[in-house]
Amino acid sequence: MTGATSVNHVHTDERASWVPMIAIALGQVIMSFNVASLPVALGGMVESFGVPPTTVATGIVAYSMLVAGFVMLGAKLVQRYGALRVFRVAVVVFGLAQTLMTFSPNATVMITAQALCGAAGAVIVPSLVALIAENYHGSQQATALGALGSARAGAGVAAFLIGGILGTNIGWRPAFGILIALSALVFLLSYRLKPDHGRPEVRIDLVGVVLAAGAIILISFGFNNLNGWGLGLARPNAPFNLLGVSPAPVMIVIGVSLGQAFLMWTRRREASGRTPLLALQVLESPQERAAVYAMFSVVALEAALNFSVPLYIQIVQGRSPLATAVAMLPFNLTVFFAAMVIVRFYDRFTPQQIGRFGFMLCAAALLWLAFVVRNDWSAVPVLAGLVIFGIGQGSLVTLLFNVLVTASPKELAGDVGSLRGTTNNLAAAVGTAVAGALLVGLLSSAVMRRVAESPLLPPEIQSQVNLDNVTFISNDQLESVIARTSATPEQKAEALRVNTEARLQALKIGLLVMAGLALLTILPASRLPNYRPGEIPSE
Repeated sequence: MTGATSVNHVHTDERASWVPMIAIALGQVIMSFNVASLPVALGGMVESFGVPPTTVATGIVAYSMLVAGFVMLGAKLVQRYGALRVFRVAVVVFGLAQTLMTFSPNATVMITAQALCGAAGAVIVPSLVALIAENYHGSQQATALGALGSARAGAGVAAFLIGGILGTNIGWRPAFGILIALSALVFLLSYRLKPDHGRPEVRIDLVGVVLAAGAIILISFGFNNLNGWGLGLARPNAPFNLLGVSPAPVMIVIGVSLGQAFLMWTRRREASGRTPLLALQVLESPQERAAVYAMFSVVALEAALNFSVPLYIQIVQGRSPLATAVAMLPFNLTVFFAAMVIVRFYDRFTPQQIGRFGFMLCAAALLWLAFVVRNDWSAVPVLAGLVIFGIGQGSLVTLLFNVLVTASPKELAGDVGSLRGTTNNLAAAVGTAVAGALLVGLLSSAVMRRVAESPLLPPEIQSQVNLDNVTFISNDQLESVIARTSATPEQKAEALRVNTEARLQALKIGLLVMAGLALLTILPASRLPNYRPGEIPSE
């Protein structure tokens, strides 16, 4: 393989039926609908289970962590036993997990259900790519990959709308109950897919599985607990400490080290002629590595935004899930259409040009949001910022996926699928966890500073409120807490003012940090292929 890749291959094969693509797209839909429904159900779960928003976010992280940790194993199962066979089994497991999710009595069961969904998703993700490679070729394959990205975005739109309506009028559980029926439909439609027989000679690298899963789980778990356990020194909530140091950053460092050990082990295994857990050929060129870095960044940004907005609307403003759906609808619709339309520009612009422009749009949108966001998410300037971000995000996800798939031969489709799944879900877990830790950390520091500066909130009043556990709450919740203190009406009003201003400041700074990440990612985007299909690449 050379250092150059193309986003399209031109074939003159006979065009295949699009009916099998329905089953493949719905396989993506059930996973994306599940993940997108969690932020919409945030307020309902917090109320049902009596837990803080960060605990509900752990369910999102648990799903993404399990997918990312075991998707490489899933890819090998796809190669060994056949994509269609393992796809059907995984869909059944996913449906059973959604049954558990729908009737979960507490947060622990909810997180367990999401972990099971993640285990099923670890197999579904690579099987989708393998099934596309088996059923479609040439320009149809590029279209199918774009449809897969659109299915992901479309599921997000549907989840926000359906989850918002059901969550407001009935409750958060029916939205997940729908996935039980959808899983059964996907299983039935899978019989329209072209059968494959797998390759029994493929061996599963168990050492690689342990190293990869350990690395990803430790990194995800570490980021998810940075706020609760401490960024540096261990907090009282930490389960243990290492000479006073928080275990969260230590987990991240160990996870990164295990990731390096996994790469070293994989190279040694390939050199000895044995089957690796991940064929490093899919990361051989600088362009492919740049695509992975860029994909991680854009998915992490999407996850951070998808957590931040519902957090602010439902928990801070105390509005309904339907209000969350309406606020996020422009963004999700834009992602959906951008993922479909961007394919039409592949013949006119190079991946490098599209990549740079996409991240510029994302950075500009986040900077804009940081300056215009107020307490009203329906304001036109805010909606404009979400739409601009959606154009960049939808275009980038489809483009980067296409670069990876078309750069590798058909027999490595499962490895590309596992790489995509690992990247997307690790990015989603890290993006959600970092957004939660960042926003709560910024809120805490802002509250502490404003309280210290306020002459109306003396130490005797501060001591009656637990400032060591500052988190996002509504004004109504804060009023109920303040009511149990000896604060005067003026002091109560001051406490509400401090909380309101600190929350908005935390959100604005969080958006600025996200914009900075988008600007930094223009650098790896500059390493994407810089030629259009049919042109001769320069070495």
